[in-house]
Amino acid sequence: MLIAQFSDMHLCASGALMFGHVDTAAALGRCVAHVNGLAPRPDVALITGDLTYDGQDAEYRTLRELLSALAMPYYLIPGNHDHRGRLARAFADLAYLPRDGEFLHYVIEDHPLRLIGLDTIVPGAAGGRMCAARLAWLERVLDARPDVPGVIFMHHPPFATGIEAMDRIGLDGARALAAIVAGHGQIERVLCGHLHRPIQSRWSGTIAQTAPGTAHQVGLDLSPGAQVRMIMEPPAVLLHQWRPGRGMVSHTSYIGDYGAAPAIPDDYAAAS
Repeated sequence: MLIAQFSDMHLCASGALMFGHVDTAAALGRCVAHVNGLAPRPDVALITGDLTYDGQDAEYRTLRELLSALAMPYYLIPGNHDHRGRLARAFADLAYLPRDGEFLHYVIEDHPLRLIGLDTIVPGAAGGRMCAARLAWLERVLDARPDVPGVIFMHHPPFATGIEAMDRIGLDGARALAAIVAGHGQIERVLCGHLHRPIQSRWSGTIAQTAPGTAHQVGLDLSPGAQVRMIMEPPAVLLHQWRPGRGMVSHTSYIGDYGAAPAIPDDYAAAS
């Protein structure tokens, strides 16, 4: 099974520029075309939050229009820039999104891997939370099928990344989440957004990682007290390939044309 993960589109309505500079809608269009053009083509796309810039109806209409071009099923969850109610209304035809209850989390059982989407957002806050109700829901889901491998996908990463300004708006309840995941060895990956960078950590008996953004990235600055800054590094998607008996391997696939590479000699692999 091949999973494409992309994240943090911060989508503005058609024609609007984020910060007056970044065309996030055009960037998402390029991302969708990139994912559709991959060979082999991914089986599904996981979209890990901050779908829009400000959670407005017009932004969700633009989002829906752009995502409709994806050639594979897509599963999305909200981030701290999103609005649960407006998101649910805009995508009311997606059967996997809950119709009742407080949170937009769910389980997809249609693939070789279980896909477990977690809603970590706190309305009005930049950081996320795994509260008692969300933790109990996840534990029930994992207990139900302990022998089936799966991935958890969520917006806020449960580990400290060293980018201090982002870590300050991280995930409350991460320690309790770690205890649940540690007790369930079937989790192949915990896939997150929020950081606008590809970051990996060994965490709670599995690997947790964050995805780059489809438009702008967060600058890499591990200095104590550093402020968050936007940087226009290349956008990318993550590709997670899972095979029975071999587990999961993850790759970064950059979006864009960076020019032709020189021809590789026939003996290159032998010499490497």
